[in-house]
Amino acid sequence: MTAYDSRRALADAVRRLSTATVSADAPDTALAAAATAVEAVLASLQESAGPGRWARINPDTHGSSQDYFPTSPVIGQCNPVAPPVRFEPDGGDGMVGTGWFDYPYEGPPGCVHGGVIALVFDELLGAANMASGNPGMTGTLTIRYRKPTPLRRPLHLAARTVDRRGRKIRVSGTIHHEGVLTAEAEGLFIEVNPEKFLQMAQEAAADGMSASPAVGTVAGS
Repeated sequence: MTAYDSRRALADAVRRLSTATVSADAPDTALAAAATAVEAVLASLQESAGPGRWARINPDTHGSSQDYFPTSPVIGQCNPVAPPVRFEPDGGDGMVGTGWFDYPYEGPPGCVHGGVIALVFDELLGAANMASGNPGMTGTLTIRYRKPTPLRRPLHLAARTVDRRGRKIRVSGTIHHEGVLTAEAEGLFIEVNPEKFLQMAQEAAADGMSASPAVGTVAGS
């Protein structure tokens, strides 16, 4: 198992732990024991960790879309916050994918939180632009919630770059459940020079090395 595989395995375990934390009907004694065990695991991981943060992997549009952003909160297989949603190029200028959201993403009873849907669209539309060779950063994102998006049900996602005028890129996307449209989005993205992206990544890495709060403290306190 590679270091990358180990990180993905840890993220998956933490993801399942998060679901159990939110939804498990367990007695207080079991929850307290689990909290103690998790604290011990965290202490061990922090003790073995080096300074700074794990370097992010630069997006590779020629590889799997799941590897565009391994630490993404939407599709990142190395991020336990991610559901994760799955994307793949549709063979043209867009992306298609699937989603399945568990209890940590619940808003109204039995439904995916609207803010989570917005987060997914932001990533989905951005990935579609990358697939079409028009990477950019979000300028505006407009979402229409057509129907409640059900929790713990398979969802179909799609997005496609609509057009481009200068640095402005327009893209649209949809979420369906069993053929029924539950949400749709339109986005305006702004092209950013690749060198600028690299500069931002380098600056973020430098900040991570110099601004990590001490264990047990809150940043800014």
